[in-house]
Amino acid sequence: LRSGARVGDEIWVSGRLGDARLALEVFRGTVALAGNGFETVRAAMECPTPRLALGQALRGVATAAIDVSDGLLGDLGHILAASGVGARIDVDALPRSAVLAAQPAPLQRECLLAGGDDYELVFTAPAGEVLPDVGVPLTRIGVIEPAAGLRVVDARGEPVAHGLRSFDHFAS
Repeated sequence: LRSGARVGDEIWVSGRLGDARLALEVFRGTVALAGNGFETVRAAMECPTPRLALGQALRGVATAAIDVSDGLLGDLGHILAASGVGARIDVDALPRSAVLAAQPAPLQRECLLAGGDDYELVFTAPAGEVLPDVGVPLTRIGVIEPAAGLRVVDARGEPVAHGLRSFDHFAS
């Protein structure tokens, strides 16, 4: 269900984001990684782990959920549009691998916000809700707000300009 997010709900994401996009950049030749770093991101791209057990465990807990297949900005945007709400997310709170964390900040943000093929779950839940433990790390990344739109901020609450967009299947 994408349409159940309510003002004050917390926004959560499972696992880590961005490694599949970083692997794509390696394959495109725009980023060079050696050894285990390349194998880590390549595995994320070629063998993602769908969060089926988590999705089932979130029934009755999450107010809205979607998998991150086209990029966090776009996929969370689907929840916001369907629910008629906005959100604020903290880019510094987004979970990432050590390999991605070692990259320059602009590349990290591109991979985290606009990268796709992560197949993690982004979901909303009432503040203070006890979340299920199915052995998958869950990270609080933001909050649902009344004003439309998706605001990206840093750990200090300062706006982060990014100019990024997620994959759009219908773009020309």
